[in-house]
Amino acid sequence: MSVKLFASLSLAVWLFTATSTLSQSNLYVLDTHGDPLETDEEYFIRPAITDNGGRFTLINRNQSCPLYVGLENTDLPQGYPVRFTPFANDDDDDEVKVNRDLKVEFVEVSSTCVQSTEWKLGENDTSIGRRVIITGRDDGTRNAGNYFRIEETENASIYNIGWCPTEVCPTCRFICGTGGIVRENGQILFALDGSPLPVVFQKKDD
Repeated sequence: MSVKLFASLSLAVWLFTATSTLSQSNLYVLDTHGDPLETDEEYFIRPAITDNGGRFTLINRNQSCPLYVGLENTDLPQGYPVRFTPFANDDDDDEVKVNRDLKVEFVEVSSTCVQSTEWKLGENDTSIGRRVIITGRDDGTRNAGNYFRIEETENASIYNIGWCPTEVCPTCRFICGTGGIVRENGQILFALDGSPLPVVFQKKDD
């Protein structure tokens, strides 16, 4: 194979990859009605398969602060809505896109913990061998621990939630992960490094 032909093929592969990545990053996250998620609206997050629990909520795991991100044990309409804040809005776009860094924050929360209800990556919990998701403000590099991603699955309007804030810090080397559930003492925690939990987003008051 000639050097010119090899260079042309390499360029073609790079362009295809870059175009695919850009196209994928510009897709909108859809709610249960097929409408794009908007940054000024509130949404409930719930499993795509109901046997995995109910809506996302705050869990007082150790009878102390911080509170943990988890799921209700029931399919009844409980849990707290969330609001999404992208790390970067393209052209003042107020709609949420897949595979882009964003903050997730519980709203309308009543809690004795005087702290932010933003999601935050917690430390690896040796008792369960998983990195749990807690709430609070991250004081680390560019607050990277507060930024998550909504990732596509093979099914329309069904997503995974992951942590890999490469927009926030392109030069950082993260151990990325996708969120799933851990059942502990009758509670359902949300944590990385296990089987992914497919979720859907239901607009509040729908």
